[in-house]
Amino acid sequence: MTSVKKIRTTAREEILTAVKSITEEREEKHFHLSEVLQYMKNSEISYKESTIRTHVTSRCCSNSPDHHGSIFNDYERIGKGLYRLIL
Repeated sequence: MTSVKKIRTTAREEILTAVKSITEEREEKHFHLSEVLQYMKNSEISYKESTIRTHVTSRCCSNSPDHHGSIFNDYERIGKGLYRLIL
């Protein structure tokens, strides 16, 4: 019997996958934070809500204050709770 090794992904990768799935059929690549939270909850992804919020609103947001050791420019805040995928 062979064992299947599960590929471990990061919170950033999981969130990016969720955002890409949410925005894939839209002409504009915008999304609400609440959509990401709901998508990940429905997909039974095990990251805490606070981790998801921190990644979208701060760590991975190009126009947020730099409060983290490593940051990414995955999203841009375009309104209250509204973000745009910029990858």
